[in-house]
Amino acid sequence: MRLFSFAGRRRVAALLGCVFALLLAACEKPDPLQATRLLVFGTVVDVATWGVTPKPAQAAFDELRTAFESWHREWHAWEDSPLSRANRAFAAGAGAALTPDLLRLVSDARAWSQASNGLFDPAIGRLVALWGFNQGERPDAPPPPPQAIAELVNAHPSMDDLTVDGEQLRSRNPQLWLDFGGIAKGYAVDRAIERLRARGVQNAIVNAGGNLRAIGSKDGQPWRIGVRDPRGPGVLASLTITGDESVSTSGDYERHFEWQGVRYHHVLDPRSGYPAIGAVAVTVVAESAEKADVASTVLMIAGPTEWRALARALGVTQVLRIDESGQVELTPALAARLHWEVSPPPTLTVVPEP
Repeated sequence: MRLFSFAGRRRVAALLGCVFALLLAACEKPDPLQATRLLVFGTVVDVATWGVTPKPAQAAFDELRTAFESWHREWHAWEDSPLSRANRAFAAGAGAALTPDLLRLVSDARAWSQASNGLFDPAIGRLVALWGFNQGERPDAPPPPPQAIAELVNAHPSMDDLTVDGEQLRSRNPQLWLDFGGIAKGYAVDRAIERLRARGVQNAIVNAGGNLRAIGSKDGQPWRIGVRDPRGPGVLASLTITGDESVSTSGDYERHFEWQGVRYHHVLDPRSGYPAIGAVAVTVVAESAEKADVASTVLMIAGPTEWRALARALGVTQVLRIDESGQVELTPALAARLHWEVSPPPTLTVVPEP
């Protein structure tokens, strides 16, 4: 006797299929670690999550890949992009309509420039190009002529030259050329963390070429962050992060060239037009990747007598600064957290709170 029809068998098979799928979903446990790597902004961006199953993690990674690639195209100061087209318009005395993210970058950058007494200055893009640091790989060439550097410094382009005219942004200074290399990675990392949280991700780390932000934990244990040795191949120190913190390091080893025995790096001092001197690396821990990114750049430029006052002005209390002689200065708040990975540890000075 036939117990059920062909149609009935199909309904039963479908029902069993649904039950099987539900059982699989119920049994699928979060993998310990999901990770991906992106190549954008001229650097490597590493993203990792903890406690997320593979499919949702991959969907989040795909979203971040699309976002980072879009930001790279939109914010590039030299390739054809909304930003480079705006820069050309400023040079011609015309206005330009910017995307919402670019407008926010302009607003944030102006505030940071004011807080840093102009040491953070994305308006000096022409100086960046003059030094050849606007290219993926700098040509083998000597430093630019001092007269050319002096001309751009004396033109004094700054964020204060920008004005809003209706829906357009204009520059009073034709020598202004915006290059957000000192803030874009931090800004993008913060937006990436926002997107991950919107997907329900509670434990993650996003690291864009030394500008990182970590949230939550790794299997209930803190994320462990390494601080690169600026003159060695390994890690100088490490610290642990649980909750939500950002770390950024600026150093003279990231993008540099040597000419006749002198090292020239990409962190330019807008006051002189030359690479900043005095420090070889600065690490900052802050509540946002943008703040850490900007502050590490500013404190790399600031001299030995200025950096603490500027750290206070920027609202950062956790700073590690290494000077050209290898001497280490750090604030008490960071000194209490760092674990030195080299033996013997470097000679260091714990300075008063900024």
